[in-house]
Amino acid sequence: MRAVARVPPFDRPATYEDLLELPENVVAEIVDGELHASPRPAPRHAVAEVAIGALIATPFHFGRGGPGGWWILPEPEIHLAADVVVPDFAGWRRTRMPSPPETAYFGLAPDWVCEIISPSTASLDRTRKLAVYAREGVLHAWLVDPVARTLEVLRLEAGRWVIVSSHEGQETVRAEPFGEVELTLSDIWVD
Repeated sequence: MRAVARVPPFDRPATYEDLLELPENVVAEIVDGELHASPRPAPRHAVAEVAIGALIATPFHFGRGGPGGWWILPEPEIHLAADVVVPDFAGWRRTRMPSPPETAYFGLAPDWVCEIISPSTASLDRTRKLAVYAREGVLHAWLVDPVARTLEVLRLEAGRWVIVSSHEGQETVRAEPFGEVELTLSDIWVD
């Protein structure tokens, strides 16, 4: 379980300098002017993250067994207007971003994000961060819950998130925007 903290209440919007003052062992984000910090992921979260990385990066980032054409990156720091977000994964089509930036962060909104839901971050991930992604035109989002063992696939349509499909347990799925490759969900869960 990841505990998320709003650190501390400021009399002003949080700044990137505030974020940099936090310890390196936390994931820190600024959403709607508030600084959020959470510890590194719990084991179920980490297992899901490694599995998703392998299942998606191999065919889409590296082009092995799939079409390639994407940059698939774990936990990138993305600056979108005044917000600083760190999704569990983000993907950019190489046609939009031919090469990663030289900076330590990305200023270009991704084409796909994946948030691995923890009980303590669920509200932030499902509401405020999804709103930031919608505002910035991210077209696809996955919400993965390793405790409930579910995958929700969302698509941005007319500025609103639409649930395209929901999957659970041990299903084998084709989930956009990566429908060219089948994913076996049981590969993502701890047991």
